[in-house]
Amino acid sequence: MDIVERFLKYVSFHTTSDENSSQTPSTPEQLVFARFLADELRAIGMQDVDLDERGYIMATLPSNTDKPLPTIGFIAHLDTSPDASGKDVQPRIVRSYEGRDILLNAKENIVLRVEQYPELKRYIGQDIIVTNGKTLLGADDKAGVAEIVTAMEHLLSHPEIEHGKIRIGFTPDEEIGRGADFFDVKKFGADWAYTMDGGAIGELEYENFNAASCKIIVHGVNVHPGSAYHKMLNSMRIAYQLAATLPRWETPEHTQGYEGFYHLVGMQGTVEETTLHYIIRDHDRHRFESRKREMEHLVRKVNREYGDNTAEIILKDQYYNMREKVEPVKHIVELVEQAMYDLDITPKIQPIRGGTDGARLSFEGLPCPNIFAGGENFHSRFEYLPVPSLQKAMQVVLKIIEIVSKGQHQQ
Repeated sequence: MDIVERFLKYVSFHTTSDENSSQTPSTPEQLVFARFLADELRAIGMQDVDLDERGYIMATLPSNTDKPLPTIGFIAHLDTSPDASGKDVQPRIVRSYEGRDILLNAKENIVLRVEQYPELKRYIGQDIIVTNGKTLLGADDKAGVAEIVTAMEHLLSHPEIEHGKIRIGFTPDEEIGRGADFFDVKKFGADWAYTMDGGAIGELEYENFNAASCKIIVHGVNVHPGSAYHKMLNSMRIAYQLAATLPRWETPEHTQGYEGFYHLVGMQGTVEETTLHYIIRDHDRHRFESRKREMEHLVRKVNREYGDNTAEIILKDQYYNMREKVEPVKHIVELVEQAMYDLDITPKIQPIRGGTDGARLSFEGLPCPNIFAGGENFHSRFEYLPVPSLQKAMQVVLKIIEIVSKGQHQQ
C-alpha cells in the first residue's frame, strides 16, 4: 500500500487519549486501531504479531542473513493529543503548494496563514496534507506508524534486501505520558531502538526535558462576604498569589532551546478550595531538582503565612533526559546521521522540548533516540504533513537497516 494512502486510512481512526482515565489504553478507540494494525501486520507477513489487552503491539521481521547483526527496534504511538479533537478527521491534500495562505474551512473562514506559520515556505512545490481546521491531523504519531509499517512491507516485498532481525512496537497513551508504562523492554528484545515521533524533516533528538507534574491544593474558609472580616480565607486569591510568585519569564511562551520552565496547565477553584496543575521541565537535572524544591518552598511559605496545611503539594517525576543513557552508545545517533546524509537530508540535532516514549525506555535499558515523522504544528487544528517528509522518514528507516546490514555502523 502507498504510504500516503496508509496514513490517510490511519487518521480515520479516533484515538485521542484521556489523562483523566485510569484505564490502559485510556480510551477504547485506541484498542480498535490497535486491532486493525495487528491484523494489517499479519496480512503483510510480519511474524510474532502480539497485541495485548492494554493496546501494546509488538511484531518481528526475522533476519534473512547469517551475519551476526544487532536487533534494531522502531517504535511509534497510537494515540493523538487531547489538546485538540482527533475525531472525524477530514484530511485534504493540497497539491503543489504555492506558498500562500491555505483556506482550511471556507464556511468558518479557518485559514492556515503563512504569516503565523512561516515554516510553510519550506514546502513550496510539495503536496501537503492538511485538516479542515476543526481537528488535529494525527501525524503525531500516525505518520510514524505509517512509516514503520510501510518500511516493513517494502522489506517483505523485497526479500533480496539483506537485513537483520527487526522489532517494531506501537504504544498507547504516549500523549498523556503513559506510553512506556507497560512496555516490556525484555520481551521487545532489541539492542537499541528509535521512536519515529519527531517533527519536521531532519529532526534527530537524543536529549529531552526532565519532567515532573505538580499539583498544589489550596484550602480556604468560606464565610458570607458580609461578615467575612478576619474569617474568610479565599483559596483562589492565595493560589493566585502563589502562582504570581514564580518568575514570569520562566514559562513556555518565554523560553526556547535548553531553557526550562514552570507551566500552569490548569486551575480550578472556589473560595474553599483551589487546585493548580503545573508541569515542570528542564534539560539540566540539577536545575530540574531546583525547580521542584522551589515549588515546595512556595507551599511552605503559604503555610507559614496562612497556617499549617493551608496548601499541600503533590510532585511526581514523569521522565528524565535520555542523553545520559544514549551518549555511551552514541554510535546509534551517528548511524542516523549517516542515513540522513545518504538520503540528502540535513540532520537537525536538537533537544526535544518535551518527551517521548524513548526517554523512559532509555532508562529501562533500551537506548532510544527520536527521529522525525515529518509533521508540523502538532497538537493543533493547523497541523499539516508534507508528503515528501513522510516518504523521506520511511526511507530513513530503510537506510538505517541497510547500513547495519552492511556492517557500516560502529559500536
